[in-house]
Amino acid sequence: MKNALNMVLAAVTIGLFVSPVYAEDKELELAKKNIVKNFKGVNPQNIFPSPVPGLYEVAKPPRFFYVSADGRYVVDGDLIEKSTQINISQGPRNISVAAAINAIDEDSMIIFGDKSLKHTVTVFTDIDCVYCRKLHNEIKKYNDLGIRIRYMAYPRAGIGSPSFKKIEDVWCSKDRKKAMTLAKSGKPVKSIKCKSPVTTHLSLVYLMGISGTPALILENGQTVPGYIPAARLSEALNKMTR
Repeated sequence: MKNALNMVLAAVTIGLFVSPVYAEDKELELAKKNIVKNFKGVNPQNIFPSPVPGLYEVAKPPRFFYVSADGRYVVDGDLIEKSTQINISQGPRNISVAAAINAIDEDSMIIFGDKSLKHTVTVFTDIDCVYCRKLHNEIKKYNDLGIRIRYMAYPRAGIGSPSFKKIEDVWCSKDRKKAMTLAKSGKPVKSIKCKSPVTTHLSLVYLMGISGTPALILENGQTVPGYIPAARLSEALNKMTR
């Protein structure tokens, strides 16, 4: 009788620890099913519970947002922890952006600096942007300070604009790096027709919500708007990796 009672108590005790986890797993699986059903292209592995009950973190690189368990409601913004003022969304959003950038084939980029350099920064650039030209004028300084620059195209005036034509000519050139330097100095680049990645880059820009150039994407996915002098960028990157 005593052994039977002990077995019952053991079963109840195990149930106290297992049941809530099992319930949470079932809730998460149901939420994943609802969210995937309502959002095309979302990977179930990119859905996680958020700190807010009933709200789930969803990453669809480069996008990051929150969705209700039934998949009906979306919160597209930052989640701030009130007592600490910490932006809980920033980390997951950076990860989502980094995943999207790293999924782009480097062959579609124009790269200054080799892979042996300590840091890699991806820059969305426009040929006619004054501060983009200022950044490019320092390209050797960035490299000398251990920063590899990967250019992606962002003609801010949009498809079909003169800026789009200029940047597409650069990407279609046989020597893209030379063409980029020529274009940034205001010189014409020979027009050659090709299947360029400019439109693909532009689509990614719109998804990321970038509105200005240059836009720097750090290795951790953090987006930094505007030109940053080489020395200052190097100092910031080195602090991040300590």
